[in-house]
Amino acid sequence: MTGPALPAGFQRRWTDIGGVRIHDVGTIDGSRPTVVLVPGIGLSHRVMLPIAELLAPHLAVRAPDPPGFGRSDKPRRPLGLPELADALASWIEAAGLGRPALVGNSFGCQIIVELATRHPDLITCTVLQGPTMDAAARSLGRQTWRWLRDLVQERPDPRARLCDYRDAGLRRVLATYRLALRDRVEDKLFRVVAPTLVVRGPDDPIVSQAWAETVAGLLPAGQLVVTDSGAHTLIGQLVEVSVPFLKRHLSPASRDDGPVA
Repeated sequence: MTGPALPAGFQRRWTDIGGVRIHDVGTIDGSRPTVVLVPGIGLSHRVMLPIAELLAPHLAVRAPDPPGFGRSDKPRRPLGLPELADALASWIEAAGLGRPALVGNSFGCQIIVELATRHPDLITCTVLQGPTMDAAARSLGRQTWRWLRDLVQERPDPRARLCDYRDAGLRRVLATYRLALRDRVEDKLFRVVAPTLVVRGPDDPIVSQAWAETVAGLLPAGQLVVTDSGAHTLIGQLVEVSVPFLKRHLSPASRDDGPVA
């Protein structure tokens, strides 16, 4: 089991950051402004490929595997949130991406917030889709129950996730889950100066409407969009609402007249 094949026009890359090789997939054309996709707990580029493929007609796209996950090198111990954020920042610099936009799902949003507070000059704007962890349900039991409800609702294709969990290993996935629960992201949002779009699916059982509104309200330059349909993991709906925002904040060279996928 290897996961989904790469879309046409995408390629694999490996970038060394301090002796750790980071794997990513992305579009071949690097002349346009770049969007970096950041996955959730235990996941990698594989689950972000559908979003990357829809974004590719509009912007350059890169989907890196965090250290410890996907095809990237595996540190001996699971990395903490600051380490994951610093690794992503180091990768952005080593890959020569300038000041990209960051688009994250679920725990990927927590990594983005951490990076935005530690390296504010490294990014142009961010999109937080289904940002965790809801402060009203910050416990292992409550979050697991919400995750199981989402799994029943969305019924995602299991192949990419099974590949990702196999690559990461159960110990690393569970350790990352615990650190995500400990992270008080609400205490850091006021320091995210980059324009930020918060996106929620109306049927998301993991991220409540009240929590999504709290996140957007705490961000200095935040706005909330609720899509017409969808739960915790959005694909087409996310691209539809994100492309106008991304083009508005990235270089004018990224703008085109094509329809939003």
